[in-house]
Order: sequence, then structure tokens, then C-alpha cells
Amino acid sequence: MPTILLIQGWRLFFYADERNEPIHVHCQKGECECKYWIDIDNYEVIEAFAFNMSPRDRREIRAIIFNHFEYISGEWQKFQEKR
Repeated sequence: MPTILLIQGWRLFFYADERNEPIHVHCQKGECECKYWIDIDNYEVIEAFAFNMSPRDRREIRAIIFNHFEYISGEWQKFQEKR
């Protein structure tokens, strides 16, 4: 589970055993956990699931993902190439 970003208490990471899923990122902060699909073509971030997340948490992590959209996409590509 490589961590790709630590910011504002959030840990963004990939799971190594999700072979056939499209680009996405897992996020965790304290007791909060979520997963977001990354649609590169439409510059879109779609919530796949969220656990123990407040509306503020959802806004915060979406903003972080959008602010680091290209970085996350690039790290996903590097991660997939290594596998």
C-alpha cells in the first residue's frame, strides 16, 4: 500500500491488489476512510465509498485530490508500470 501523499492529516495511497480497477485513490485520516475514482478524461473525482466522513471531510479531501490531480494520476501510472 504505497503512500503517495500526506497532507492536512490525510494519507492518500493505493492498494497493490486491485488489479482490474480503473484509476482511484484511497484516503484515510483518523477514523475517516474513503475511495475516489479519478476520471482523467473528464477531470472528475467521483466518490466510490466513504466511511465515517462528515460533509466537511468530503469537501476537504475532494479539494486535496483536485489540487493534486495530475500528481495522483502520474503516481498511479508509475505504480501500474512497476507491477
